[in-house]
Amino acid sequence: MNDTSSPKSPSFLDALTPIIALVIMLSMAVIFFKDNSSYGPNQIALLFAMGIAIIIGLKNGFKWDGIEKAIIHGISISLGAILILLAVGSLIGTWLLSGTVPTMVYLGLQIINPSWFYAAACVVCGIVAMSIGSSWTTAATVGVAFIGIAGGFDMSASVTAGAVISGAYFGDKLSPLSETTNLAPAVAGSELFDHIRYMLWTTVPSISIALVLFLVIGFSHSGAEVASASSIDTLTKTLESTYNISILNLIPLAILLYMAYKKVPAFPAVSIGAFIGAVWAVIFQQELIMSMASEGVTGIKATVMVVWTAFFDGIVVSTGNKEIDELLSRGGMSTMLNTIWLIMMALSFGAVLEHLGMLKRFVDSILAAAKSTGSLIASTVATCIGTNLITADQYMAIVMPGRMYKEEYARRGLHPTVLSRTLEDSGTITSPLIPWNTCGAFMFATLALTSYEFIFYCFFNLINPIMALVYGFIGFKIRKIVTN
Repeated sequence: MNDTSSPKSPSFLDALTPIIALVIMLSMAVIFFKDNSSYGPNQIALLFAMGIAIIIGLKNGFKWDGIEKAIIHGISISLGAILILLAVGSLIGTWLLSGTVPTMVYLGLQIINPSWFYAAACVVCGIVAMSIGSSWTTAATVGVAFIGIAGGFDMSASVTAGAVISGAYFGDKLSPLSETTNLAPAVAGSELFDHIRYMLWTTVPSISIALVLFLVIGFSHSGAEVASASSIDTLTKTLESTYNISILNLIPLAILLYMAYKKVPAFPAVSIGAFIGAVWAVIFQQELIMSMASEGVTGIKATVMVVWTAFFDGIVVSTGNKEIDELLSRGGMSTMLNTIWLIMMALSFGAVLEHLGMLKRFVDSILAAAKSTGSLIASTVATCIGTNLITADQYMAIVMPGRMYKEEYARRGLHPTVLSRTLEDSGTITSPLIPWNTCGAFMFATLALTSYEFIFYCFFNLINPIMALVYGFIGFKIRKIVTN
């Protein structure tokens, strides 16, 4: 018997109950476990909330077989992201071993001034992301280096992460090479470059405000808060004594960025980048490799074992300098397993809610109250953010609201670019702000953050949805369909 032939639609209370339960449990996880909440407690909260949703679905007549298939489908959506996460773990491990990331940190300490460091991180990441169309690749390469440079300057890792993410998503959003930038107009029915031009009206003011804030924070640091010249000199000398620092170490970065620019898919591109990093380590960092080998292991066996370990478990560097050791001792696929666990639980929860009709129940209630253009745009923004929260996937946060609101925008005479811009201003941009979303979990793991404070410094990501709401309610740059 088909499990969708007899089930009844969920009531608003039915749809609301799992969400309320999840919010309560996630709040308790943060209160009880603090910054460790994503290392198990949040996953269990998502699992229990999914269980509550399933019980309600069974009560409404849904069958377990259908729910199970929805969960499996939900997890399958994440497999591409999971493969990329594993590849990024290997990339970080081999690039730390090869000297690619340490060389970027070394050069950054030489040329960047602490006063405008945060703004520089934002601008550089924006340029790179716009060139290659990938916020993830930008964060995993240039972003990791900026986190290291921040440690050298004794600057805040949270603010640096906010600057990296702000720049990465600004560039990604305006790049014709970006998947989400192509997806939004495809769903809404607008044209790609028309969509990008129209986004400039909300995107440029948002990034401008963000840059001003990063400059203010940077210049507000007193001399006592920024590492002294002698401290920076110590860090650079430690890097020089540990690694063979050379401009040639940046070739793996150049190759990866070129592959991204040529639109090589992320998983093979990052995997190739990790492999090239391993080759570079063998060529340029033999002394470091031998120092990491197990006692009594030498020669080719030592080289193979250390490089092999870098792929799956990263590296551990012992220089005697705590800051350098913390910066360089990381990477490997194993460091991404907790993030993968979180993503699988979050997507399973979202898949169950979608299958049981709970997401549609929310949207129907919201749409009924959206009378004006401003309230329609506000509803779209709220739906995109809500979908990011519930389904934990930025693509779902673009596709689902896009499909649901497309006809309503057309009925009200609004140009498709209004919808496509709003989908990006809220669906794409807010995804890294949610710890259990694929994007938020990726940024947290890749940048090796220990606190969720970085969310409050993603100024561009916080300002952009607000800009979309302001434009909607005051009627500024809201295009109408022109009929002859």
